[in-house]
Amino acid sequence: GWQPWTLSRFKKPTEYRLVKEDGRTVIRARASSSASGLVHPLDLDPARFPLLQWHWKVDQLIVRADNTKKQSEDSPVRLVISFEGDLDKLSFDDRLFFDQIRAFTGQQLPYATLMYIWENRVPKGTVIPNLHTSRIKMVVAESGRDKLGKWWEQSHNVYEDFKRAFGEPPGRIIAIGIMTDTDNTGDNVHAYYGDIVFKRVAPPR
Repeated sequence: GWQPWTLSRFKKPTEYRLVKEDGRTVIRARASSSASGLVHPLDLDPARFPLLQWHWKVDQLIVRADNTKKQSEDSPVRLVISFEGDLDKLSFDDRLFFDQIRAFTGQQLPYATLMYIWENRVPKGTVIPNLHTSRIKMVVAESGRDKLGKWWEQSHNVYEDFKRAFGEPPGRIIAIGIMTDTDNTGDNVHAYYGDIVFKRVAPPR
């Protein structure tokens, strides 16, 4: 059910392949001045399935990346969750941005998008607003170099993260995607994505 997700016909696509890594079948992403992803449609209630768990591995950071700045907004790994909602509630600026994206790419943006990223310097847990629209927010799931080169499991409560990021409860989840992008910095990077699962409740600690 995974499909190619192209941001723009003018952007070089990132390469995604199924590979064997540490005895498991995973997706390897290779980006070279590129930006595209893979997306899987869903129809999921985040109030019933709030917990998102996944594995990823990053071997190197994008040295010049900084997701707080437009000109260097890249990440070696992103998990991207799309939510439905009432588009009539969008602000004028957001409507204008949505219209521009639709005209430029032929794609309709979802009401809201939550991204989990690996940042260079920004602390874990920080919510970074997108500098083009208020309807995309990035949560720093990992930061820095300490965990490079190894598989790591991430566990996040999407329902609570959405409320913290957008100030309202989320609508239904309509898609999940992965993306490795270096179109702004022009760098080369590769990373790996493992299994992605939505669960009803958080495991006991």
